[in-house]
Amino acid sequence: MPKFLVKRWHGMHHVWAFVLLILMTVALTWYHWSFGLIALIFTLAIGVFTVLAERAFRRDLKDYLGTLSYRVKKAGNEVISELPFGIVIYNEQMVVEWHNPFVSEMLERDSVIGESLSAMFPSWHQAKDKDRLSEVTIGSRIYELIVKQDDRLMYIRDITQRWMITKKYEDEKQVIGVVMMDNLEEVTQGMDDQQRATLLSKVTGAITDWAHRYQLYLKRLTSDRYLILTNQATLKQLEHSRFVILDEVREMTLDQKIPMTLSIGMAAGADSIIELGQWAHTSLDIALGRGGDQAAVKVGQRQSFYGGKSNAVEKRTRVRARVVAHALRDMIRDSDNVVIMGHKMPDMDSVGAAIGVLKAAQLFNKEAFIVLEGVNPAIQKMMELIKEEEHLYKRFVSPEQAIGLTGPRTLAVVVDTHKASMVKEPKLLALTDRIVVVDHHRRSEEFINNPTLVYMEPYASSTCELVTELLQYIHERVVLDVLEATMLLAGITVDTKNFSLRTGARTFEAASFLRRNGADSSVIQRMLKEDLDEYMKKAEIIKHAEIIYDHIAIAVTEPGRSYSQLLIAQAADTLLNMTDVVASFVVGERPDGYIGVSARSLGQMNVQLVMERLGGGGHLTNAAAQLEGTTVEVAERLQQVLMDIDKEEGLFE
Repeated sequence: MPKFLVKRWHGMHHVWAFVLLILMTVALTWYHWSFGLIALIFTLAIGVFTVLAERAFRRDLKDYLGTLSYRVKKAGNEVISELPFGIVIYNEQMVVEWHNPFVSEMLERDSVIGESLSAMFPSWHQAKDKDRLSEVTIGSRIYELIVKQDDRLMYIRDITQRWMITKKYEDEKQVIGVVMMDNLEEVTQGMDDQQRATLLSKVTGAITDWAHRYQLYLKRLTSDRYLILTNQATLKQLEHSRFVILDEVREMTLDQKIPMTLSIGMAAGADSIIELGQWAHTSLDIALGRGGDQAAVKVGQRQSFYGGKSNAVEKRTRVRARVVAHALRDMIRDSDNVVIMGHKMPDMDSVGAAIGVLKAAQLFNKEAFIVLEGVNPAIQKMMELIKEEEHLYKRFVSPEQAIGLTGPRTLAVVVDTHKASMVKEPKLLALTDRIVVVDHHRRSEEFINNPTLVYMEPYASSTCELVTELLQYIHERVVLDVLEATMLLAGITVDTKNFSLRTGARTFEAASFLRRNGADSSVIQRMLKEDLDEYMKKAEIIKHAEIIYDHIAIAVTEPGRSYSQLLIAQAADTLLNMTDVVASFVVGERPDGYIGVSARSLGQMNVQLVMERLGGGGHLTNAAAQLEGTTVEVAERLQQVLMDIDKEEGLFE
């Protein structure tokens, strides 16, 4: 019996009480011996009774505790045997030492004592953190493992019903989508009403059949736009099919001069139906901004893209260019000054477009400045020519100076990029709400927040082409200086590889306008001349090229040797000129320690999709990425991405 319990009921207070009785008996004896004798007998009787009571107390308590212990032990054994979850105790070698009957029933075996946990649950792996939740599937049931590594203990719960309810809930979440014929005007231009109606009926029938096939609710909104309602289970099927309707419609209309293409924007996982609708339209805008002929799907924070194999169709009408030019004109007039930014490591297209926007601001007598952090080899010769024109060169400022020039009423114009992380000074974008984006790259998931005006046309050869068109509509009488016209034409020349790639009718029209304003092509050729040492370095890179998939050239530079981004890009351009090569990739270490990847194609392969999977981006025929690591590691990642794309949808059209 515990000592504290004996002390509580038969402790020293009884002893002192007995001592007190003895003293009282002695006092009575002193008074009269007969009273003392009676008191003594009474005291002895109390002492005997106390001893007997203490023994009875011990005996009853022992019997009670014995019965209680037996009941607790029996109940514990029954509870452990009947528990609706499993308990596994394992040793330091992850071998099972004991388990309850639930585990035997779960595995349909009498005992698994002595077996390792990895053999019991092949898909389970021990985590570094102390406690871990994981799920395993055994037969048709799903179990949750709760691991207590400090105690070498594992609890197992059957979560099949909960998992099925959760899956059903996720599958039945609402999805909103918008399907748009993104080049209807261009395809039907020149057709009579009957031909147009026939084509529309043909494409509409294909879209309707596709909707019936996947049980989609389809509602026509306009002549070229449809609303889709479905759930996430069906959306997964659509993603698994990689939106086959894109290829079906394009192949169906191949007999037209320009094939009909669709753009699809879909969204799921929003908190409200209003937000879901906004996401769907945003996804459609992204699909259109990437050149159309593709589907953009946003599920929560995930943004995925499907299709996008064909090049963007050139718009034959300049209506949008005129509308954007007038909007830009009004914004310039309503601003105190203009700050123009290109992307990091600027090229001739970025600088040329910035000079064009600078001219537009000067037409309305507004102070304008171009943000330039430093001169790289790609623009070195261009900047040497600009230095000779003092009135133009003084308009170039550093990012620190630009911050001091920017206020709430400053107009910030971003050219040749639409990513906030790629501009020279991202802080500038937070200093003003007046932001204009002019770019010719295909839109990526990352985009500048809340721009006031966006002019993105993936069909354009360069940003200089877009700016040249804007200049023609922004003012009644636009007269460019020879240097300004030459810089704009240089940007077009570089991005089109001397008008050999990505050129349309509007490219030559823009070049014609610049030539009429005095653009000197001989100056451009002098700027583009190569240094002999640089040419030898480029040849050294090309020497390591290998051909994979019969038509893709990959060159990986030697570890430890650094090359400029311009040289890496030029090597990729040169590889594209080789026989049977339709796409080229060059992986090289840059002076800043990053690994640069330049990708080029002739149009049969979308290198933008490849670079996006590596964390970069760009255009269908011209893309790049900047990564950390070594050239060998990046090259392995690149080849893995190519392998994945080849398995999913094929590398070539």
